Amino acid sequence: MAQEPKLSYKARKRWALVILLIGLPLYIAAALFVVSLFDRPPFWLELMVYIFLGFLWMMPFKAVFLGVGKSDPDEDTNDLTNKK
Repeated sequence: MAQEPKLSYKARKRWALVILLIGLPLYIAAALFVVSLFDRPPFWLELMVYIFLGFLWMMPFKAVFLGVGKSDPDEDTNDLTNKK
């Protein structure tokens, strides 16, 4: 059986916007600050660190972003077609 999401579609959409518009820039600034504390590593290692950090930020929010780009599953499609 498919498990129902704990957040509604609208709540997940709002949280996704908050995370992308506020949380991601803060995470980028924090990652840049922490990396700047160390001596500059070789280019390939620095690139790998940024790629790793780029994937790391989204792992806790995977459930929030899941299905946000699709249409609202709670919305009745028959209501939209009958409103002509």
